[in-house]
Amino acid sequence: MEGYTPPYTITEEMLALTSEIMEDLGRLSAVQELEKLPRLRRVNRIRSIHSSLAIENNTLSLAQVTDVIEGKRVLGPQEDIRAVQNAFAAYRMLPGLDPFSPDDLKRAHGVMMDGLMKEPGVLRTESVDVINERGKVLHVAPPHDLVNELMHQLFDWLKNSRAQMLIRSSVFHYEFEFIHPFCDGNGRMGRFWQTALLASWKPVFAWIPVESIIKDRQQEYYRAIGLSTSEGRSDPFILFMLGAIREAVRALAADARDHRDHLSHQIGALMSVIESYPQTALELMEKLGLRSRTSFHKNYLQPALEAGLIGMTEPDRPTSRNQRYFKL
Repeated sequence: MEGYTPPYTITEEMLALTSEIMEDLGRLSAVQELEKLPRLRRVNRIRSIHSSLAIENNTLSLAQVTDVIEGKRVLGPQEDIRAVQNAFAAYRMLPGLDPFSPDDLKRAHGVMMDGLMKEPGVLRTESVDVINERGKVLHVAPPHDLVNELMHQLFDWLKNSRAQMLIRSSVFHYEFEFIHPFCDGNGRMGRFWQTALLASWKPVFAWIPVESIIKDRQQEYYRAIGLSTSEGRSDPFILFMLGAIREAVRALAADARDHRDHLSHQIGALMSVIESYPQTALELMEKLGLRSRTSFHKNYLQPALEAGLIGMTEPDRPTSRNQRYFKL
């Protein structure tokens, strides 16, 4: 099996989908740099974690997942809470991961499944079956004594393949699920590692919650895996993932555009009342009829400052709350 290449065929439909995704990514970049939308990035990260874990029957709601990540107390199964904490820690590793490294994959699995299984981060040494909620065997994974070699061959292909990353990452995702290299956590790790691969190609993918689209199409997701297994090639799964990625990119573009438009409205309101002479935040809030200082700073002052539309006087001392703002 030296020089193994996963079986798949690039079709016109796949090429059309990859072309559409590339166009959508271009429009997303034109809408707004995500670095300027920290709240949207955080919301999407939480959606990714909630969706991927919900596929694995985690019972926590999106609001509960948010509370766990924010360090608040949550009433729920401790295992589900731990899974959220672990996933958040794993996703935070994305910038420092080498998605072409088997060792990094095992390291990330160790974080993702810490405290949830016996030996997180260790390839399985026993046979496993994939069973649905009705007890039906959906997939018999390859024998455990082949797992190490299969994973090395898969990573060798991943490193050397010249396939476009949208397709390459989808092939890897399917092959990973087929091999099922760990005793537990394979589903969430397969989705996470495709995100890692895509983010290494286009960093914006670290903040695109493809997992939420997979959750919405969960039965299609499993059907695509099953079809690919029965056909002996990953074509159905590639098509499913490309469709999910396209939808996720378009959804993020719409969210970013809405967020930008919302901020534009608020900045416009601020610019209509601010003068060229220095005024305090309280004075500006009164003009706008606002009561929340936090909301005013976050949604009005900070965006206008970052856009270079207004200036700020130097405070009398580092902790002074008497800064004054003025139109440039």
